[in-house]
Amino acid sequence: MQGHGYGPPAQRPPHPAVLVLLRVLFVAVGILSLGFLAWVMPLRLAAVTRRSLDWALFVGALLLDGLSLVLVGSEPGDDITTARGYTGLYLLLATLVAATVYYLVAEIRHYARRNQAFRAQRGIPAQQSPARGAPAYGYPGPAAPYAAPAAPVVPGAPAAPPVSPHTPVPGPPLPHRPAPARIDQVRAELDELSDYLRKQDGQHEGGR
Repeated sequence: MQGHGYGPPAQRPPHPAVLVLLRVLFVAVGILSLGFLAWVMPLRLAAVTRRSLDWALFVGALLLDGLSLVLVGSEPGDDITTARGYTGLYLLLATLVAATVYYLVAEIRHYARRNQAFRAQRGIPAQQSPARGAPAYGYPGPAAPYAAPAAPVVPGAPAAPPVSPHTPVPGPPLPHRPAPARIDQVRAELDELSDYLRKQDGQHEGGR
């Protein structure tokens, strides 16, 4: 008994600039040819998608362009004057418009699916538009506001008294001036000491 095998690896889609250039080229071919080459757009789409529906549309566009060419070419002169000629002209323009619109829409969707499959296989996340309020790519997000932690409150604890921001500091006490009586006592002691010293000096001189 054999298990299921892996599918073919998804190929990297062409660069978007290349795809845009090819679309402009094929649309320009259809418009500049006045719709006679409008079948090149369904041919390009069928070659890219390889779906049977797109191949059938290519064949239908090719037949309609051929029928329009026959109707317009059946005019006897250079100008379109008959209903057959007008029918061919309107059919040609309608085929051009339908082929252009279908080609652009179908090819854009086809390459979008291929791009998603390639990203899924490589593990690349799909591009998403930033949500409302989310930071854009390359810009830092808004900084979270800093909230200071609240101090725990102990039930029943006395509240601390408010501290004044400018509390005066007491300076050193000023020295007290001595009383007048104390000054007189010191002066008297100094006088007695001077007399005593003079007497001592006199005794020493008498002894010599």
